[in-house]
Formats: sequence, structure tokens, C-alpha cells
Amino acid sequence: MATIKLPESMRNRIAAAVTAGYPHETCGLLIGRQGAGAVEVLDSVQAANLDQERPGDRYELDPKAMLAEDRDARSRGLEIVGVWHSHPDHPAAPSETDRAAAWEGWSYLIVSVARDGINAIRSWRLDAGQFYEEDVAL
Repeated sequence: MATIKLPESMRNRIAAAVTAGYPHETCGLLIGRQGAGAVEVLDSVQAANLDQERPGDRYELDPKAMLAEDRDARSRGLEIVGVWHSHPDHPAAPSETDRAAAWEGWSYLIVSVARDGINAIRSWRLDAGQFYEEDVAL
């Protein structure tokens, strides 16, 4: 199982955004470095959810914002290593919609959130059309 290293500060930042955005899906980018069997998250950036039709169970990242964040990350010697998003009132497991939109080589951190707070934080990686869970380490 691959590992994603998610410092407590990043975990707290994402959890705060997800909790504030409930009951809608919130989303953002994970910035850091990828190595052999491990992803190191050094920054996280919240992005606007462009999906206005079903914001409670869908998200769409702004491609212009993604390009801007990619440029910024590269200027710091980093890269986009994944995407984070919430699943309000649903498990922290990828949906078929998530799979259809996912890119291989990135981590997909999913946060299960309910009215009373965070239920779970899990990460997934797409390989040959299938999601495989990553170990989330502080």
C-alpha cells in the first residue's frame, strides 16, 4: 500500500474547509512531492466548486485555478500531487463519478463529513481504472 504523508496542519486546514462547506462538497488541491511509494503533502489549496447543479454530491475544479496553482507549485520546486474533496453524509470512498474524473498518478483524498464533524479521511490512487487505498500518515 502506498503512503500519503499528510501533516496535521494540512489535515486541520482541509477539515476546517470541509466542515465550513457542509452540506456541499468542497474541494481543493494537494501540493507537494512524489517519491517511490510515498506522496508528501506540503501545502493544500481550497478551490471553488464550479458544480452548481449538484453541489451536495458533485464537485468540479476550476481548470484556470488548477493551471495557476500548478505554475505556483512548480515555481517553488513542487507539484500538484492530488485532489481533496468532501463526501457530505457519505463514506470516504470514491464514487463512480470520482473514478470517471480521476487521473492516474495523483492521490485523491476524500473526507467524509456530517453535520457533527469529520467522520473519516481516506486517500485513494487510480491505477489501470481501479482505485487503491493509500495509507494516510501524519
